[in-house]
Amino acid sequence: MKIDIETVKQKDWLLFECISGSKAYGLDTPQSDTDIKGVFILPQNHFYGFEQAEQVSNASNDIVYYELRKFVDLLAKNNPNLLEMLHTPEDKVLYKHPLFDKLKPALFLSKMCKDTFAGYAMTQVKKARGLNKKILNPVAKERKSLLHFCYVLEDNGTIPLINWLEKHSINQADCGLSKINHIGNLYAVYYDATGDYKYQGMIKDVHSNDVKLSSIPKDGKLVAHMFFNKDGYSSYCKEYKAYWEWVEKRNDERYQNTLSHGKNYDAKNMMHTFRLLDMAEEILSQEKIIVKRPNRQELLDIRSGKFDYDYLINMAEEKIQRIEDLAFKSKLPEKPDESKIEQLLVSIRQDWYGLNS
Repeated sequence: MKIDIETVKQKDWLLFECISGSKAYGLDTPQSDTDIKGVFILPQNHFYGFEQAEQVSNASNDIVYYELRKFVDLLAKNNPNLLEMLHTPEDKVLYKHPLFDKLKPALFLSKMCKDTFAGYAMTQVKKARGLNKKILNPVAKERKSLLHFCYVLEDNGTIPLINWLEKHSINQADCGLSKINHIGNLYAVYYDATGDYKYQGMIKDVHSNDVKLSSIPKDGKLVAHMFFNKDGYSSYCKEYKAYWEWVEKRNDERYQNTLSHGKNYDAKNMMHTFRLLDMAEEILSQEKIIVKRPNRQELLDIRSGKFDYDYLINMAEEKIQRIEDLAFKSKLPEKPDESKIEQLLVSIRQDWYGLNS
């Protein structure tokens, strides 16, 4: 039997179900989807047999149910999304079995939240920086060849190879290169317009990752010395690949929204970054999770692009420093008591099987 969302609902395996995400945080807009999360328990014959399911979801992934063991395991790791489920506002709870109340938040909260909440928020800050860089420094679709990263020594200085070739009406395919020993990436350039010397040209094609060397005869005509900025070309290739992969995969609706407010950051991501940082502060200072955000308007202002990018980044870094200080002073345990959590997990499962035997 396939275990999916419908199976869980029809078989009455549900332990808990709630509305999560923006609607639980009080940060939803008319365009927001309704995200549903839940917890279910496999019956004994499935739990002891081959048919297992740690997690089930619908096609759009906006409905997700976790099997009890995975749910408790992620709670013990202070996973933000699952800890929030224990603190779901009452008006967002769709169903709760009395056994679910055995999962007391105090058993799971620990200093690990510094890394799981604030740590994740920090990755979003880095992501915002990366997006900001991509918006301000787009990479042209036409890919440069390594010839754009070569420079010819001329008149006690250098000029780009591309300019030098044009200036002297020289075709790179009529040139031969010879390595200058003991000097990294420096080459002697020889030229033969007749083709008699059968020089190999400077590169094989526009996608070449290195220059091409030729056999140079004794009477070959040396016309210049050329430096190839190999590290610069390598960095460009990585940047080009990363940029155009990002363009291909990006959510265009979100991206256009980012451009529309003119602040050059993903406003929705930034809003949730600050939400997570605020929640980390609250856990470490008040030892509780507040799901419905009291600073709703401030967070929605961030989402609408009211603040400049640099201002938000600086504010996020200040929050992260405060969180570090709070973690040092906090009376929360370094991590949850796994032995107690395991005992609770076994107890809930035994009670469930007793009720449903």
